[in-house]
Amino acid sequence: MPEALQVPVHFVAEPIVLPGMVVPIELDDAARAAVDAAQASEAGKLLIAPRLDDRYPTYGVLASVVQVGRLPGGGAVAVVRGEKRAHIGSGASGPGTALWVLVEEVAEPATTDETKTLAAEYKKLLLAMLQRREAWQIVDVVNKITDPSALADTAGYASYLSDVQKRQLLETENVDERLRLLIGWTGDHLAETEVNDKIAEDVRTGMEKQQKEFLLRQQLAAIRKELGELDENGDASTDDYRARVEAADLPEKVREAALREVGKLERSSDQSPEGGWIRTWLDTVLDLPWNVTTEDSTDLKSAREILDADHHGLEDVKDRIVEYLAVRARRTQRGMSVVGGRGSGAVMVLAGPPGVGKTSLGESVARALGRKFVRVALGGVRDEAEIRGHRRTYVGALPGRIVRAIGEAGSMNPVVLLDEIDKVGSDYRGDPAAALLEVLDPAQNHTFRDHYLDLDLDLSDVVFLATANVIENIPTALLDRMELVELDGYTADDKLAIARDFLLPRQRDRAALTADEVTVTDAALRKIAADYTREPGVRQFERLLAKAMRKATTKLAAGAGPIVIDEADLVAYLGRPRFTPESAERTAVPGVATGLAVTGMGGDVLYIEAGATDGEPGLQLTGQLGDVMKESAQIALSYVRSHAGELGVDTKALDRRIHIHVPAGAVPKDGPSAGVTMVTALVSMATGRQVRADVGMTGEVTLNGRVLPIGGVKQKLLAAQRAGLSTVFIPQRNEADLDDVPADVLEALDVRPMTDVAEIVAQALAPADAAVTAAA
Repeated sequence: MPEALQVPVHFVAEPIVLPGMVVPIELDDAARAAVDAAQASEAGKLLIAPRLDDRYPTYGVLASVVQVGRLPGGGAVAVVRGEKRAHIGSGASGPGTALWVLVEEVAEPATTDETKTLAAEYKKLLLAMLQRREAWQIVDVVNKITDPSALADTAGYASYLSDVQKRQLLETENVDERLRLLIGWTGDHLAETEVNDKIAEDVRTGMEKQQKEFLLRQQLAAIRKELGELDENGDASTDDYRARVEAADLPEKVREAALREVGKLERSSDQSPEGGWIRTWLDTVLDLPWNVTTEDSTDLKSAREILDADHHGLEDVKDRIVEYLAVRARRTQRGMSVVGGRGSGAVMVLAGPPGVGKTSLGESVARALGRKFVRVALGGVRDEAEIRGHRRTYVGALPGRIVRAIGEAGSMNPVVLLDEIDKVGSDYRGDPAAALLEVLDPAQNHTFRDHYLDLDLDLSDVVFLATANVIENIPTALLDRMELVELDGYTADDKLAIARDFLLPRQRDRAALTADEVTVTDAALRKIAADYTREPGVRQFERLLAKAMRKATTKLAAGAGPIVIDEADLVAYLGRPRFTPESAERTAVPGVATGLAVTGMGGDVLYIEAGATDGEPGLQLTGQLGDVMKESAQIALSYVRSHAGELGVDTKALDRRIHIHVPAGAVPKDGPSAGVTMVTALVSMATGRQVRADVGMTGEVTLNGRVLPIGGVKQKLLAAQRAGLSTVFIPQRNEADLDDVPADVLEALDVRPMTDVAEIVAQALAPADAAVTAAA
């Protein structure tokens, strides 16, 4: 049991004193009292213990006073040497004002082999760290230390250890435990130092490289100026592509590709044509808005108002755009990403006849979304490179129209209108429609690769709108990637509203007229729609209004007063009506039936004539009919012959040379919807009974008389209304299509879904006596 010593104690916050350390201590009142008491005591010792905030210290260091003096600044200081680790006991009384305590010296254990091994390992780590710092004098001191405990206590000088760690060393009596702690701490610090040194070396090397490159570029600029490659002012801003690339806001992969090309440009000679190609490529890449997007409008009410203000009707398209906005607004509210990613864009194809507002609708969609608008005309495009771009190996290579549209828009999420997508051709140069497959596929266009750029371009947030007149001309694979929205034309009421609210004000403004100077009555507008135009759209309607405004302007210039154009005045302004109801005239003789068809110009009325002449029995077809309509005629004749008795037809009337003609022979005609009309015409011809003048029909027929469904019901019913028909027969399986037909059209027409062609014939033919009277 070691003997307890009574010594004065001094608590210090820092430094933490370990045995063997020689440290200065500033002498305040408490420190001076402890030093004076130690010098006056028999043992000449004092205890240096750490001051703790949370507890009373249990260990300290017995120290002797080496010297007492003053600092250059005038402050008093005492230099003490730590000698032994001591355990603090209870307080004691002693002379002076110092605080006295009873302490027990901690005995040093005997050195074991494990202690020597730990000491050697710690010394190796310590020397490695000192050598990295080039502290050679300290290395010599450490090499001379042989006592493991003394070696461990030298850590009191270590700047990389915290006060908490040093206190832990002070309170650890066992030398092995102290060495293990120091080995772990020193190894961690050495590893951290190596990493920091490596980072500092990399930064220094990078800085040197940048400085070297800067100096070389300055020299290069001076050389190029001497060679006359730069202007007199030495302006190299347009040619310093490296600086432009580094300053541009580019995605990382695009930046890497651009820097590779800059490297090629810098290595190429000025006489090499490759330099011009690289400059053009870099200009194209730098001009693209890689990280620029416009913020979508989330005001659904305002968007709907914009669409309604620009276009009358077209509810399907307006609903689709508002739904798109609603989804994006909700994703924004939920904190979900709305830019980029697979399938976030919208791809719609607006199909319908000319003049219904497909192209102008794209601009309205862009305004409603708050996006930039770009129109890409695809009519007549036959080269695949127009879509995907030319490969850079070709002279005069350019990026494709899609990339150019993005650059023209100035943002990565514009509204791109692909106009006339059904008129894209194909030849030996490739198939542009096939190149559009990746562009318009929401699951693929986030990585669209243009041949010229050879970089991935994210088109997933672009709203693509395509327009087409004939759906059948769009390749099936391409149509499958788009949402089909059909614009089937306008009713008479729609045309009146469009003319009154949109067309007439626009034409008045173009003619520099006001509403007070020229007025067109609703009756006149309705007559123009009925007798002067028979189109699904309003393009010709607007031309006629422009003609009327020009004539009105001429009259005003001659001194006429305010002009009111009424129904009776149309002949003077527009000439005689071009269209009059002709169904009664055409069907006045037996053998003529009124059918309904769909063309690239929309729905239309198609008259089919049947006649018979003496000669060898057979079938003659005229009128530029396609293969499908030729087969329909053969099926119709076979059906009438096989069901002659049921239809009231004398078989002898069919044992002649049958001639079926579809007028307007210079216009090619084809399609699977003329079967029932041909059957009706043949029965009318064979029975001598006329087809009712107010009846129109559409549908395909089978050999047993079943009526098959067809397409374009809405367009055909609109055409029937324009032609003045009142009863229309359609296939029973097309009854669901009536949901898309405007209510005013259904009110004006008696639409009868049918399943058997015999029923159509029975209801379409005039009574026998009436036919005879008409013939007489």
